[in-house]
Amino acid sequence: MTTELSDREITVEPEDSEVVISVERLSKKFCRNLRRSLLYGVQDITTELLGRKRTSTRLRSQEFWALKNVSFQLRRGEALGLVGSNGAGKSTLLRIISGLINPDTGSVKIRGRLAPLIALGAGFNPILTGRENIYANMSILGLSTKEIKAKFDEVVDFAEIWDAIDAPVQNYSSGMAARLGFACAVHTDPDILLIDEVLAVGDIKFKMKCHRKLAKLRENGTAFVLVSHNSHSILNICNTAIYLAKGQLITSGETEAVVRKYEEDLCLSGMEKATGPLILPKKSPEESFGLDIISVCFKDEQGNILDTPMSGEPTSLCVECFAHKYIDNANVGILVTSLSGESDRVLYLTSASDNEILTIAPGSTEIQIQMPYCCLIPGVYSAKIYIRSGVCSFDIVESFRFTVQADKTISRCLFYQPRTWKVIKK
Repeated sequence: MTTELSDREITVEPEDSEVVISVERLSKKFCRNLRRSLLYGVQDITTELLGRKRTSTRLRSQEFWALKNVSFQLRRGEALGLVGSNGAGKSTLLRIISGLINPDTGSVKIRGRLAPLIALGAGFNPILTGRENIYANMSILGLSTKEIKAKFDEVVDFAEIWDAIDAPVQNYSSGMAARLGFACAVHTDPDILLIDEVLAVGDIKFKMKCHRKLAKLRENGTAFVLVSHNSHSILNICNTAIYLAKGQLITSGETEAVVRKYEEDLCLSGMEKATGPLILPKKSPEESFGLDIISVCFKDEQGNILDTPMSGEPTSLCVECFAHKYIDNANVGILVTSLSGESDRVLYLTSASDNEILTIAPGSTEIQIQMPYCCLIPGVYSAKIYIRSGVCSFDIVESFRFTVQADKTISRCLFYQPRTWKVIKK
């Protein structure tokens, strides 16, 4: 497959026979204004008809880079995940690889049969039946009528639509159309399979079937490019990944490291990183109720202040206070809320519920909540901290904001689970 373009070309046959996709310095720009976009299109066509070379490396008014200088390679049998927020350029990249749109600069080299599955029911004619669409769709993907007949029953069995196979596709639900589209694509024996979010539809049983089929295809040498906002799908299927943000390639490599970087950026997006201790102003005697919280911070095992605690590492949450009197049976409470997602409560601890009787003498005191491991995943959090005795409340910190980081792979987790492993022979 070779497609000639104005400033570059898509060719086949990468030098390494194991490389099935080679993308080099790929860039694509779009225009935000429809009328101006049409004008630019006419200008570009006119320039090409006159035999001139149009400039594709600079932006014109209201244009932006959907992709900018993206490079990677995909080898036979590999599964590559594309992660990034909406508008990162993931679907644009898949559409360029599949040949639906042309890039402005760079090169794409394809080796082998490619099956794109980048939209629900893409390529289906709504007024045709499921049976007719199977023949039409699979013939477009490169199969002969004889080959389609041989695979027909297997496709319909996989899609589980025998009852509706002779009904128009326009009467199918989105899940039925997705199942049929996936079944057609994976039964063409592709060398490369492009998948864009279609694994997000269907019930759990069908999703498990899809994952088993993908694993079998990969064992036979099929390479995948998978786009999904579900990190678990990327982690379970892909051995390598690419992280895109605003058309730029941020990082690539081993899947768990790339997903961890993406999730950390996603958690911190739109908010300032909270670091260091919280120092509170001194209260006047008239303002105090007998005990004042002076500062809140995290410390390591050596007593050093931590700017940011680390997931899975020992840490202590330290609440320094000044008591004006002797306080017996003090109760310290901590309510931790995640600011990275939907402001969900993630942790609530009180000394009273742990049957800890705290006694605070007059003067300065530091109350430590010692944690053998920080169980929070990377993100930004807010802690509400109070000290009371019975119904008497002494002081409260409404929001101690802090950031948790990680140097371990915990992308599949909601929290870090302390654990030990043993092998016991019986």
